[in-house]
Amino acid sequence: QVQLVESGGGLVRAGGSLRLSCAASGRMFSSYAMGWFRQAPGKEREFVVAISWRGSSKYYADSVKGRFTISRDNAKNLVYLEMNSLKPEDTAVYYCAASKIPSPTPVQAMGVHVYYYWGQGTQVTVSS
Repeated sequence: QVQLVESGGGLVRAGGSLRLSCAASGRMFSSYAMGWFRQAPGKEREFVVAISWRGSSKYYADSVKGRFTISRDNAKNLVYLEMNSLKPEDTAVYYCAASKIPSPTPVQAMGVHVYYYWGQGTQVTVSS
């Protein structure tokens, strides 16, 4: 059983930055790939970024490439999402998720169905 708790969301102006954190419970955290997804009002949940269990592979949605950076600290059971140059279209609830596939392929990493555990989400609002 893994529990995920996101933090770090908030209100920021366009062009600003935020860092989201995801704290995980459970001894198996270091063996899970981790991902961030987001969901805006009236839209489906969409993939943002994923990282393999060792952090050696990272996958980004085209919409966030060059602006967002994912990292993890397995010793602390933490995953981070550094978000820079934020845009109003980045406004959404951001969810942290854990997959039992340690090193998913890019296609797998982008699919919600491979993530077994989900956090409650943290709101990110970017004003124009």
